[in-house]
Amino acid sequence: MIIFEQTLDRVGRSGLERFLRQARKLTGVQGEVAVLIAGRKRIQELNRRFRRKNAPTDVLSFPRNNGQGGAGGDIAICAEICRDNARRFGHSAAQELKVLLLHGMLHLAGYDHETDEGQMARKEATLRARLKLPATLIGRASIRRGSKS
Repeated sequence: MIIFEQTLDRVGRSGLERFLRQARKLTGVQGEVAVLIAGRKRIQELNRRFRRKNAPTDVLSFPRNNGQGGAGGDIAICAEICRDNARRFGHSAAQELKVLLLHGMLHLAGYDHETDEGQMARKEATLRARLKLPATLIGRASIRRGSKS
């Protein structure tokens, strides 16, 4: 199920649902996945409520079964950050949305790039290449951190 609280240009529900099914299969997520595409305020509210971080973010994942992985869950994506990242990295909002969905789906599958010593980054890079998607979220974060030093 996909809920558009905020729309993105040239992003159709049917194409996105097809991608979601494909990403679920490739990541091994068995349960149902619901996706919310919302504005900055809504994402910031969710981030504050569930992660105690009072700022908007690009993607949030809420796994079922206490985070054991693979049982499905919910993904929330910030439409404005998606749009901004697409412009910054030189690809379409539809491609960026798929990058964010794949990243969120990997979290639902049980991966955690903050603690897994690169396992999620490697899996995301492999799937991104297979799906012909632009640079991964983890890779971009590493580049940004590296450039600030």
